[in-house]
Amino acid sequence: MQPQPADTVDAIIEQWARVRPGLDTRAMEVFGRISRLSRVMGDRMERTYKPYGLSRGEFDVLATLRRAGEPYTLSPSELSAALMLTTGGMTGRLDKLERAGLLRRSPDPHDRRGLRVSLTEEGLRLIDEAVDAGLAQESTALSALDAEEAEQLAGLLRKLLDATAE
Repeated sequence: MQPQPADTVDAIIEQWARVRPGLDTRAMEVFGRISRLSRVMGDRMERTYKPYGLSRGEFDVLATLRRAGEPYTLSPSELSAALMLTTGGMTGRLDKLERAGLLRRSPDPHDRRGLRVSLTEEGLRLIDEAVDAGLAQESTALSALDAEEAEQLAGLLRKLLDATAE
């Protein structure tokens, strides 16, 4: 295995080694890189979704409805729970997406106090295109790893997420 080129996290680790030689920085090496990767990819995904008129948060709403399967309908509370959002935060996203004609809200036929949120045909078309563009962006980034490395990384991250779940 070839040595990897130094990155900004390596520079931070070297600085800590100079000022606190006995400090165990292994966790910093892992989580520093995860944090930086998250920011870099988050910014890339924002740029990827922008031509579709979507922020990442709006993309998440449409993608959650799409993943629900036909008829691409959930309640606002189901959406809030899936996206870990407050109902207030969800309302703002739903308002914008409804004004854009990408989803519609209608009365819940089984609960007269409830609402159902559904993708429109335009919303379905748009989210399918945006998902394809997003996956292409992520696949390009992941191409730095071979298939075995990508599978190993996915497994390790799953294990770490499971260990840190609250």
